[in-house]
Amino acid sequence: MKIIRYQSPTGEIGYAQEHADGTATKLRGCHFDSFEQTGETAPVARLLAPLEPTAILCIGLNYRQHAIETNAPLPQYPVLFFKNPASVQHPGEPIVLPRWLASEKVDYECELAVIIGKRAKNVPRERALEYVFGYTCANDVSARDWQREGGGTQWCRGKSFDTFAPLGPRIVTRDEIPNPQALRIRTIVNGETLQNSSTGDMIFDVATLIEFLSGSTTLLPGTVILTGTPQGVGMAFNPPRFLKAGDKVTIDIENIGALSNPVIDETPTGATSFRL
Repeated sequence: MKIIRYQSPTGEIGYAQEHADGTATKLRGCHFDSFEQTGETAPVARLLAPLEPTAILCIGLNYRQHAIETNAPLPQYPVLFFKNPASVQHPGEPIVLPRWLASEKVDYECELAVIIGKRAKNVPRERALEYVFGYTCANDVSARDWQREGGGTQWCRGKSFDTFAPLGPRIVTRDEIPNPQALRIRTIVNGETLQNSSTGDMIFDVATLIEFLSGSTTLLPGTVILTGTPQGVGMAFNPPRFLKAGDKVTIDIENIGALSNPVIDETPTGATSFRL
């Protein structure tokens, strides 16, 4: 099933099943439990991020070719960091380049996002995919200056600015993606493909990530796991290719679809003493 979250012309927010002909029908219930079909047409005025995450868990350095391009050794265990759930952005709405806490090195990262559908703790790898509700596209937007120079060795500051976690445009339930390690994944900026890889290049596959992240730790329904990005990030180009106002970024993942967002500058509201 393909599921969207939408706002109606009257402001109502709901979930709907998206059909092949582009129409959508309303769903009743919670998508982390069970949905009921209503048969009613969904009046979609605005497409929203397909969920409001309870947590966003992110994996760094999880593609072999990305490790090579950054001259980093392969990690022994998954590298975990977090993004602020308030950093989620909707499909079609702008990635905002920070100007209050200014960054001049904002980068794109296409990622397969995994949505946990039920409470998970100490899940063995063999059963890990049973806990997946579905998958969507994500852009792990990253301010490299705050990530590397102003984060005190931690990545969360550079990863958690508002709008730095676009998600969407839909959730595709796990039954439609039986093998999450066989998906083409790309980033396209202003019509040019800059990242082009396969989820088969992951160092730690989706099942292994769920086993690791649920170890002695409860993952709540609605947890989003960002599974890492492949080679071709902007900071790896010579010279680097960071995002600028006026750009359009599209994350495209096979069997899921395309997530597109324009890029704009934040409207300055005053000076800040925090400068890199």
